[in-house]
Formats: sequence, structure tokens, C-alpha cells
Amino acid sequence: MANIKSQKKRALTNEKKRLAAQSSKSELKTAIKNVLVAVENKDAAKAQEAFNIASKKLDKAVVAHTKHANYAARQKSRLAKAVNSINA
Repeated sequence: MANIKSQKKRALTNEKKRLAAQSSKSELKTAIKNVLVAVENKDAAKAQEAFNIASKKLDKAVVAHTKHANYAARQKSRLAKAVNSINA
């Protein structure tokens, strides 16, 4: 642990930020998994709803610099393809 007062404060804020990022990443993974589960069960309505939620979370992760833009684009494309395979 640091001796300087400002560095102690910085350590606390870094820990809060780390926990927030960890939580948002976990939510994102869960949202992606929900889409894949709905596709596996061939539930088109639920899959589309889950895809919309996952897409929104991916976009927010890019804005927050939690995930790279190419990662979000790749995931959205992959999930859209999976959702559209039900309707085809």
C-alpha cells in the first residue's frame, strides 16, 4: 500500500473502477449467453429480445472502453447470424 495520501485515494478509486468493469463484463457475457440459449431452444421472439439487450450492452461496453469496437461488431454479427438462422 502507498504512503502518500493521494495515492491511497487513487488505490481506492481504482478498486471501485475494477469492480465496476468486472461487473459490466459479467453482465455482457450473460447477455450473449442468453441469446445463444434462446437460439438453441429455437425461441425466435426470446432470441430477438435477448439480441437487442446484448447489442445494447455491447455498444455501452465500447463507449466505456471496456471492450474493443471490433469485438463488439464481431459479436453482434455472430449473434445476428444465429438469431436469423431461426427465422430462415
